[in-house]
Amino acid sequence: MMNPSSDRLFNVASLLVNMAKEHPYKRAVVCPAGRDEQGRLTFTHLTFRQLDMESDCLAHGLESIGITKGVKTLLLVRPGIDFFSLVFALFKTGAVPIVIDPGMGKTGMLQCIRKCAPEAFIGIPEAHVARLLNRSAFKSVRINVTAGPRWFWGGHTLRELFQLPWRAYPVAVTQRVDMAAVLFTSGSTGPAKGAVYTHGNFDAQIKTIQAHFHIGTDEIDLATFPLFALFDPALGMTAVIPEMDFTKPAEADPQSLIEIILSQGVTNLFASPALLRRLAAYGEVNKIVLHSLRRVVSAGAPVPFDTIEVFSKMLADGIEVHTPYGATEAVPITSIGSREILGETAALTRNGYGICVGRPLPGVGMGVIQISDQPIPKWNEELLLSRTEVGEIVVKGNIVSRQYLDDPESNSLHKIADGASVWHRMGDVGWFDGKGRLWFCGRKAHRVQTRNGDIYTIPCEAIFNAHPEVYRSALVGVGAPPNQIPVICIEPVLDDPNIDLKQLERELLEQASRHPLTKDIRYVLFPGTFPVDVRHNAKIRREELAAWAEKKLRGKTKGETDR
Repeated sequence: MMNPSSDRLFNVASLLVNMAKEHPYKRAVVCPAGRDEQGRLTFTHLTFRQLDMESDCLAHGLESIGITKGVKTLLLVRPGIDFFSLVFALFKTGAVPIVIDPGMGKTGMLQCIRKCAPEAFIGIPEAHVARLLNRSAFKSVRINVTAGPRWFWGGHTLRELFQLPWRAYPVAVTQRVDMAAVLFTSGSTGPAKGAVYTHGNFDAQIKTIQAHFHIGTDEIDLATFPLFALFDPALGMTAVIPEMDFTKPAEADPQSLIEIILSQGVTNLFASPALLRRLAAYGEVNKIVLHSLRRVVSAGAPVPFDTIEVFSKMLADGIEVHTPYGATEAVPITSIGSREILGETAALTRNGYGICVGRPLPGVGMGVIQISDQPIPKWNEELLLSRTEVGEIVVKGNIVSRQYLDDPESNSLHKIADGASVWHRMGDVGWFDGKGRLWFCGRKAHRVQTRNGDIYTIPCEAIFNAHPEVYRSALVGVGAPPNQIPVICIEPVLDDPNIDLKQLERELLEQASRHPLTKDIRYVLFPGTFPVDVRHNAKIRREELAAWAEKKLRGKTKGETDR
């Protein structure tokens, strides 16, 4: 058993054990279970005591087949009650769950699996079929477990491993610095990387989230993003898992989600910007007010101000939409609420300041350093830029993942050693204002490097987004740095198919000529619906748009790019 008196020892599973003792009969996980004769949604659930006991039963079974402390275990299972039991069972054994976003596609997933070399694999039947069809990617796996019916591939099933009668499982003794999980980035701006999370990282994240958002013991969360939902039991929140395609939040049924909020008395909602926009549109048309919500959190990409404004009207007085900033490797690191956004910073964003993402949270060290695409082996205070200067955002603290799994190249490019600490290079650019607030200006990899200097995506795009017929825009560069030609891609508003694109192009170029950030842009293109990331359906895949623009303008910019 763990010795709680030692500050160095901690296992994230102990938080569930504690909740089961303090609130045994409170619901921990809730899932829809169809509809009754009157058409009302019905639900099934586990209490915290039941979740703790079920994870004990699974932990005994996992240990019996060799899934024990330190064993890297790939998870490809659907979100639901069994998902929570399984993850906490793995934490209890000290095994290391590996979580990969299934929405990144087959090629990306197989690359991640090869990179992390899991020793055990727990997946749904379809995932095991994929394993058999791609044996080379799974060659490191020596233990196979099926979540569901096992067909012809052998191995074990979760049902077989569920050991009854219940016996308390002694939570593995782990240190705060021990690897707890590997969470792969979405790969939206480069190859996906496996961020190593320690038990101490998780503890710091949970404490930061609880303190900043004032999460109480009676909270109910609508978990629309499964990875974040894993925090719920540790936070003492009831997690309600909706029926939706989690890889396509922009296509979720808003009526179904709002029905769950109203029927379950949901107090906390996390939604990607694309999902929040969908809910806001539905709520505005149907005059819906969500009185039970105490906070709304939206992250993963910049949240449009009109979405924040519309959704805020669906909330009780004093309730805010929060837009924290972070990444898979470090989250949350800053946060800002809708009152400050709509009352002050939105107007500055529209004028090219970037997007204000708030102040650093307690315990988080942040800075802005000179932009470079080269490794920085050792920290030096001289790297820091002064306030108001745009540079690469860096962060350190207990919530920050210190390394990527077996990826020395990515570690050299994204980590800076600072004695016993490590700074993480976010790969984003931004600046701090006089109030200590961070202004996000886009991805470093997306900056357009021209003869006249760098142009950053977010400030530039805001000038074009101010046009009433523009839904969103994307700045891309054509040609090779440092002589790229800036090109703006436009996605018009969705509800007006009769827009005169030639007239819109003229208006946008005239609008751009009046602002110092955009005066050099002479090409406006209309690629249709923008490609977006697979995790939140909100981050624009500018690399794809840049390649498309390069082909579209081939020959037209030759003289400019050659100069």
